[in-house]
Amino acid sequence: MPATLRERLIALIEPLLGRLGYELVELEQTSGHGSALVRLFIDRPEGVGLTDCEQVSREVSALLDVEDPIPTAYSLEVSSPGFDRVLRTQAHFARFLGSRVHVELAAPREGRRRYTGTLLSADDAGIALEVDGQRVPMSFAEIGKARLTG
Repeated sequence: MPATLRERLIALIEPLLGRLGYELVELEQTSGHGSALVRLFIDRPEGVGLTDCEQVSREVSALLDVEDPIPTAYSLEVSSPGFDRVLRTQAHFARFLGSRVHVELAAPREGRRRYTGTLLSADDAGIALEVDGQRVPMSFAEIGKARLTG
């Protein structure tokens, strides 16, 4: 099964960012009439500033010009993840153990799709939240979206 454009872009961009010392937190990709938007959220331990975003924008633009994975004209935006950062990988979840997290499941479980609670664990199998005093385990495959919350 062919990968989605988003998955192909992540596979292309993530190694470049790693070499530059950045982590790809999230990649959003939307397509419209004859144009597309690619929005990258990047981070590194010491934080991300405007010069970081400019450098990543230049490097990623050059890579996309060479590889040409997007069939239409596109705009590229690079940003820091912000306080409500997206959690996408096991490493993201592991880094924020003990934090308050909002998870939206890809499909409802027993009629419920949204969970907000304290992140208790993150391992190969998935994560567990404490929601209203209950431990709620979920696999990575079940998670549609997850982000830190206040």
